[in-house]
Amino acid sequence: MSNPDSTKWLPMATAPRDGTLVLAKVRATEQGPGEFDMVRWAKSARSQEENWVAADSDPFARIVYAEAELAYWMPLPSQLPRPRSEVAAEEIVPADEGDGSGM
Repeated sequence: MSNPDSTKWLPMATAPRDGTLVLAKVRATEQGPGEFDMVRWAKSARSQEENWVAADSDPFARIVYAEAELAYWMPLPSQLPRPRSEVAAEEIVPADEGDGSGM
């Protein structure tokens, strides 16, 4: 899978189904407004059904979402800084102006 743009919401049909945690937009229902949750694609050991499961689920009380309950997804933010080659030129501050001395 290519590296998706982490600033855009993507259709759930494009979400990774390999157990990777993603941020998902849960649709609003009669029970309440829409919300966000961290989910992963998982297979039940008992029934062999595959569904989206909330990351904070308990093994005895799983929070499971049907495909139709989730509207969009985006990858979780990386904790690693972007490589310097990816930083836009306007974001790079010259070394001699970093402390405001270029005024």
